[in-house]
Amino acid sequence: MAGILRLMNVTKEYPRSGAALRDVSFELDKGEFIFLAGHSGAGKSTLLKLISMTERPTSGEVRVSGYSSLGIKPREIPSLRRRLGIVFQDFRLLPDRTAEQNVAFALEVTGAPRASIGPKVSRLLMQVGLASKATSFPHELSGGEQQRVAIARALVNDPFVLLADEPTGNLDEKATHAIYLLLREINASGTAVVMATHDVALIERTGLRFLELDRGVLKFDGTDVARLKADLRGGGRR
Repeated sequence: MAGILRLMNVTKEYPRSGAALRDVSFELDKGEFIFLAGHSGAGKSTLLKLISMTERPTSGEVRVSGYSSLGIKPREIPSLRRRLGIVFQDFRLLPDRTAEQNVAFALEVTGAPRASIGPKVSRLLMQVGLASKATSFPHELSGGEQQRVAIARALVNDPFVLLADEPTGNLDEKATHAIYLLLREINASGTAVVMATHDVALIERTGLRFLELDRGVLKFDGTDVARLKADLRGGGRR
């Protein structure tokens, strides 16, 4: 399988807080699903920002589907981001817009033909199981439903990789499982998924590959959850 995402000896330092990532290297294959694991402050969110080119590495290189952090031009970054889907822990929905309007807005800002927006929004809301809540406002939806709207919004440009930053962090166990299953369905259709999470039990149930970050260092890359549990019990920074 061809790698669509590659980090090579990536370090990210900030003037005040120091190194958020230190010499991180890994590769993601097309259509793969991986977790980012580790305590708060381990570097998971920073890593996702580097993939989306929101941040640039201090040293090393990030390659995302043909784009390189070393050579990408500012005018090319919007094009890259349109090929990525990004989901956050806090949903980030517009409170004064309905579910369908939130999804439609993501298409409008990219200049999608107006005639194509309605049908695509309907299809996406159906895909995430919210066709019946299209005209509901965020405050009328549960946390799990709001995250489904956010996922639909992230899928508007048919991304080749979906970046999910603690997407179940504000959800109960039942909603967490439902969101994970939805992400797996999206993954099964060919979209690669990188999901940051604190939920070791979820990682254990799936048996999927995870990257364990500890104070910015990639400590482990594999599927041995027993090792992850032992490391997290051992302390790490919160």
